[in-house]
Formats: sequence, C-alpha cells, structure tokens
Amino acid sequence: MSLFGGLVSITGITFLMFIIFIIVAAGYALGHISIKGVSLGTAGVFVMALIVGAIFFKAGETPDVLQTVIYSTTFSKSFLKIIENLGLMLFVTSVGFIAGPNFFSSLKKNFKSYALLSLIIIILGGLTALVCIKVFGCGTAMAVGILSGALTSTPAFSSAKDTLSSVYGESSSFITDYVAQNGGDAAEVSKNVISQFEDIVTVGHGIAYLFGVVGVVLFVQIIPKVLKADVVEERKKISAIDTGAAKENTRKLVNMDSFGLCAFGLALVVGILVGGIKIPLGASTFSLGTTGGCLLSSLVIAHFGHFGPMNMRPEKRVLEVFREFGLMCFLIGAGIPGGASFVQYFHASYFFYGALMTLIPMIVGFIVASKVMKLPLFNNLGGITGGMTSTPALGTLISVAGTDDVANAYAAAYPIALIAVVLVSQFLITIFPDGLNVVGL
Repeated sequence: MSLFGGLVSITGITFLMFIIFIIVAAGYALGHISIKGVSLGTAGVFVMALIVGAIFFKAGETPDVLQTVIYSTTFSKSFLKIIENLGLMLFVTSVGFIAGPNFFSSLKKNFKSYALLSLIIIILGGLTALVCIKVFGCGTAMAVGILSGALTSTPAFSSAKDTLSSVYGESSSFITDYVAQNGGDAAEVSKNVISQFEDIVTVGHGIAYLFGVVGVVLFVQIIPKVLKADVVEERKKISAIDTGAAKENTRKLVNMDSFGLCAFGLALVVGILVGGIKIPLGASTFSLGTTGGCLLSSLVIAHFGHFGPMNMRPEKRVLEVFREFGLMCFLIGAGIPGGASFVQYFHASYFFYGALMTLIPMIVGFIVASKVMKLPLFNNLGGITGGMTSTPALGTLISVAGTDDVANAYAAAYPIALIAVVLVSQFLITIFPDGLNVVGL
C-alpha cells in the first residue's frame, strides 16, 4: 500500500500487522459503545475483524484489494491461524492460573451442578440440531457444522470432519454401493465425497460462529440487567459458594523471573503435550486439544503452586494482561476468515438454525440452573460460558461480575462440555448420515 504519492509505503507482513492494529483500535472503540448499559466489550474486536474479512476477503480465494497479504501464500494463510491459536492458548492458560489456587476445593462442592449444566446445554444443542435435520430438512453435515459454530467449539468441528472419514470411507456401504452401480475407483470416490462433506461442515461452522460468539457475550450482560441484579451482592454469593481455601505454602520459593513467565511457558508446554494425547473413541479419536490441555495443565500447576523450590504462580497482573491480549488475538484470528466465509456462504435459514442452537441450550440451561439447581447468578452464568465453550463470553462476564471467581465455574463446566459436544457431533453424523445425493452423486 502506498500513500501520498509513494511517500509512505507499507507492504508485506508489515501491511498485515497494520490491518490487525486497525482492527484492534477500531474494535475496542466499538466495544466501548454502550446501549442501555450493554456493550460488546472485547467482542467489538471480533465484529471489526468480521467486517474486514467480509469486505476484503473471499474464502479460499486471493483477495482483489489486499493481494499478497493474507490469502496469497501458504505462510500468510497460516498467519491468522497462528494468531488465533496463540491467543487462545494465552487466554485459557491465564484463566487456569487465576482459577487454579481455589479451583479443586471449589470443584468438590459444585462439580455435579456444573457437569449437569454442561450436559443439559450440549444435549439440548444436539436435539436442536436433530430437529433441524428431521423437521426442517437440513443436511446432517451442515447441521453438525452449524452446531459446532453455534457452540464455538473447534474440537467438535474437527471431530465432525474426522468422523466423515469412517462414515464415507472406501469400504463403507455408501461408497461400495455407488461404485457397484456407477463404476469408478472406490478410493477416489471416497476421497472426493469426504472432501465435499468437509466443505459443507466448514460452511455451517462459519455461518453459525458469528451469533455463537456475540449471542453469548450479550446474554451474560443482558441477564443481570433484566433481573435487576445487585452486582455487589451477587459477587459475594459467588465468592461464598465457589472459593475454597487456596493451597498454602510455607516454604521460601525461588522466582525464576520477576513476572512468572517461566512457569507460564512450562504450563503451555505441558498443556500442548497433554492436549495432543489421542484417546480411541469408536470410529474416531478424542483429545483435549490445545485449549483443554493448556487449561488443565495451568489449573494443576497453579493448584500446587510450586515445583520443588520453584515458584510456579505468575504475577496476577501479568495473567490479566495475557488474558485480555490472548482474547483479542483469538478474536482477530478467528474473525477475519470467519467474515469471509460468512459472506460467501450465508443463507438465512442456516443462520436461523445456528441462532436456535445457541439460544435454546443457553436459555433453558440458565433456567434449570437457576430454578432447579439454585445456583447464584454469576455461578450460573459462569457455568453457561463453560457449557457453551464460549471463551469470549467468559472475558465479558469477568468484567460484568468484577471478579475472577467466575472463572472457577467456567473451568468446572468446560471439560464436560468439550467431551460431550465431540460425542454428540460424532453421534449425529454416524447415526443420521447424509446420502451421497447431498454432494451431487
């Protein structure tokens, strides 16, 4: 890009960073705008990233306006994914360290409630997807893609695509029957079919992701206002019910650095290794992924607080910066390509299905947790963010509640939701598979 007759020239990777920081500045400005006390907050960055992606990019194509910047090379395509993954790792690891000291004592008291809330949310999401398949005639691959986007669940998205390989493998009845009737190489037909169904899952995920993020972010802000909740009193309730005694250490510990970055880095290394462990699960495999692995490792490390004489708890001010910075990076990395897919593949009915899969589990889960489980408001909303696997909503809820204690509820609900949504996605594709007519065969 050249300005003022070539006096100012910004090209290559510098131009990419220039665009990203425009999104940051404009996004936070947008997020600061409040309408009747409700604002987007950090999610304003996500909206601006979507707008940039929608205007300047087309999914899978080189953009006309920003050539040689993002989609023109393999490296630049991967750049946004790196930003997204780095941000997510920073965010969940920070959340784990902040919640860790009190998390396990809190979990003993409240695990059943949060586990049940997570299961209610995911099962309702799956049932809503099934209704869209059986009643509204939505294809299964599309419905599962929409479900993963509505719940902002990357593991469900990845697992759904993995399951397609077993359902439409070259030895499956779909492929063998087709080859018997029409001829052709089973391996090639299978590869083509799987590729097309993967594209359908990706489209569904992209369409539903926008409302999946923004819907939950707004929900955790609107509910306290609708209920006219006393934030101070509700904050006291969550502290009373959730915060157990932190594990005390009387030993003199050695700080490896003044910020605790050594401990933070170690948690990331362990988390990546743990998240990469693959557990056989029917026709596919299950893993915690980077998100679940980093969350688990930081919770455990923060709980014990030290490794021998080494202090393993980073400074809270550092964690708060990493938490916000990580969330910002994640929203930018996911938002730009998400905006491109949203515009290219948008269909009103698919967006409607996605909204249903976000709203029905969230609202019903909130009512059950409030009326049946008797969870206090912020415990309830923290569990909702975990059950919906909504990282951005947790960041917003922490600001609304004015306390990090809501992260305990998120961390308790998240692992159950993570496993359940993967299983539900696999179940839908395996039990209710699309016919090959969906991909034109």
